[in-house]
Amino acid sequence: MLSFLARRLVQLVPTLLFVSILIFSLQHLLPGDPALVMAGEEHDPAVIEQIRRQYHLDQAIPVQYAYWLKGVLSGDLGESLRIKMPVLDLIAQKLPVTLQLAAMAIVIALLIGIPAGIVSAVKKGTAWDYGANLFALWGISTPNFWLGIMLIFLFSIELGWLPASGYVPLGENWRASLASTIMPAFVLGNAISAILMRHTRSAMLQVLESDYVRTARAKGLSERSVILKHAMRNALTPVITLGALELGTLLSGAVLTEQIFSVPGFGKLIVDAVFNRDYAVVQGVVLVTATVYITLNLIADVAYILVNPRLRG
Repeated sequence: MLSFLARRLVQLVPTLLFVSILIFSLQHLLPGDPALVMAGEEHDPAVIEQIRRQYHLDQAIPVQYAYWLKGVLSGDLGESLRIKMPVLDLIAQKLPVTLQLAAMAIVIALLIGIPAGIVSAVKKGTAWDYGANLFALWGISTPNFWLGIMLIFLFSIELGWLPASGYVPLGENWRASLASTIMPAFVLGNAISAILMRHTRSAMLQVLESDYVRTARAKGLSERSVILKHAMRNALTPVITLGALELGTLLSGAVLTEQIFSVPGFGKLIVDAVFNRDYAVVQGVVLVTATVYITLNLIADVAYILVNPRLRG
């Protein structure tokens, strides 16, 4: 296990380096000049020239990348060109919001998707199976923005149970915080649970037809034990990958959902930064997102080994 982790950690270094080069290069393909944006409406040539020198915009792109990478390695992701605030502080403000929203969404997805997939596979061809597949079709087909609007109309306007928009920090008031995030979390978790259900069902059907499951049944083990202790454990391997990737997607910011519910997370931050040509913020947020994806992929590989000991060799 330790040697496996060491090998994977070593592989992360060139991967992150390549990602940083890609992020920096693609960012400079965006149209517009950040110096002009920062200079304001007057576009004073002296001010523009000073801005270029201050942020190294007058240097060649490889030189700019070297300055940026040096800052990243020292924990400095730069400063927002628009609001004059360190990018690291901006991320520190927005990341807890998105983390809470993503955690709640993935928990909802797991609690709905995996049990539904297991029941659908075990009860194949029955009303339970058809019902679970109908739910999956609903989850995949329903647009997040429409579901969000319908939830606001029902639970906020008609019933008055939940706030229609806004966000309350978890440390400030946990009840109000959960109330402000439960609807956007359900909107995000609904679509993911449908995908998890389909993958869990497919994996369970394959495992239930394997020889060791038939052997377990022949030994007289209860059906509950066969399903939960033998079949489900092996069927979870592909689901782990999907769950890690979906969690990474949530952490990168669910733009539409955050906009509908006015949740100040990563989605709104990256959209505002792109429109304002705020290079430092875009690069910092995308780099953090890429790092999260890579880390979650590593965690998924470790989870494989914990779930299926045969992979340890």
